[in-house]
Amino acid sequence: MTSRPLLRLKPREGRRARAGAPWMFSNEIEMSNVAKALPAGSLVSVAGDDGRPYGTGYFNLKSLISVRLFDGAADEEIDAEFFARRFARALALREALYTEPYYRLVHAEGDGLPGLSVDRFGGTCVVQVTTAGMEALLEPMLEALDATIAPEQIVLRADTPARTLEGLPSYVRAAKGEMPTRIAVLENGARYFADPAGGQKTGWYYDQRDNRAFMAALAKDKSVLDACCYTGGFAIAAARAGAGEVSALDSSAPALALAEDAAAANGVERACNFIKADVFEELERLAGSSEKFDIVVADPPPFVKARKDLEPGAKAYRKLARLAAGVTAPRGFLCLCSCSHNMPIERFANECAIGIIRTGRRATLIRQAGAGPDHPVHPMLPETAYLKTLVFALD
Repeated sequence: MTSRPLLRLKPREGRRARAGAPWMFSNEIEMSNVAKALPAGSLVSVAGDDGRPYGTGYFNLKSLISVRLFDGAADEEIDAEFFARRFARALALREALYTEPYYRLVHAEGDGLPGLSVDRFGGTCVVQVTTAGMEALLEPMLEALDATIAPEQIVLRADTPARTLEGLPSYVRAAKGEMPTRIAVLENGARYFADPAGGQKTGWYYDQRDNRAFMAALAKDKSVLDACCYTGGFAIAAARAGAGEVSALDSSAPALALAEDAAAANGVERACNFIKADVFEELERLAGSSEKFDIVVADPPPFVKARKDLEPGAKAYRKLARLAAGVTAPRGFLCLCSCSHNMPIERFANECAIGIIRTGRRATLIRQAGAGPDHPVHPMLPETAYLKTLVFALD
């Protein structure tokens, strides 16, 4: 073991960690005086009560997830060389998957870098840091990212709500180059735009890439409704695939402005109608006027941001499914999504089914999917498989 602080699991605690999961919770760790005195984000070695080493990670007494492991080696040096190796592995995986440099380069625990997400937009990388441990390693991490990718611009989006739970401040800044006001996104042959400084997350959601392509393949000559369209991902993909007409709803005027610009850039502005509205209110209005669409996509923000939100969030997903099914035409397709990692797939599927059934419609599930392969899932951490997408064929 190294000279860095050693934390131990309590006897008979840490069942998932002992099986290989990279998280250890506060009630599983022996909170010794040494542990209680550690600054948030301190690098530590972890061992079981029997002395078995579990690896190198970082510790935060303030967080429910007290330890997040980087590596199974107890003596691993977490420096620029370590990050460079992890970035090189992540890059090799993405280059095997995609021909253009537009993807999620780092997906936290899925790439062995807890608390870190990096989205790549050509010459721009947008970096999300969500934990005190990764914040403390910002300098070697950015050094390694620059050495591996050599981007023209690096934007730090350190403004996620998760940082509050870690006791961290919120900020957005350019770590390299100028702060861009918008950047281009190339996906499935379409050109989109993202706001890396003020948009949601990193400004774009690469996780829906494959699901957008699937729905677009159904869209030729069809009418399409993209509810919670954000910057137009599903809507523009459908229009490019030959949809007859596309309506897209969102409550964010800046997001809709980017969607309209993307529609123009793809030459599909005549097929698209972007509407600023609350999705629930607009779906109620559309149902009241008996409007129907051959394809309906509902990809809302997370309704279950924490475990305490599960029951009200489940009701919201059920209501959304009911309203969306109500405006789906006979023999149409309905795509329902959840990006809430606290919403189990079984519960989400059940709520969607109940919502659809309450409209009196018969439905069959034709697709169940998650995020694309640039969002790898840690095999012992099902929480990293956060995205749930269900596609139903309705009679």
